[in-house]
Amino acid sequence: MAIPFTPIAAAALRYGVVAALAYAAARRARPQRIHPEAEAAMELMPQGVTVGHAPGQMNATGRVTRRLRLGPQGPGMEIDLSALARLRVRRTA
Repeated sequence: MAIPFTPIAAAALRYGVVAALAYAAARRARPQRIHPEAEAAMELMPQGVTVGHAPGQMNATGRVTRRLRLGPQGPGMEIDLSALARLRVRRTA
């Protein structure tokens, strides 16, 4: 029975491109100062996604925290992804 390599190659190529882009972005990133106010705001965000609005703007927040372990006794890591977004539309003259 023949093994169809085309779908496997397509998936490997897709993951390879994503990994190459992540590597390139990490190489180009410059060290920056961490703003304490922004860090505190990120820590106060609740888990999940929230969307709200105020007069003239729309706000969204999202936070996901996951713990990963490689094997039962292997090394572990915690991933904390948080984002703040604001969309403001104003009419100009």
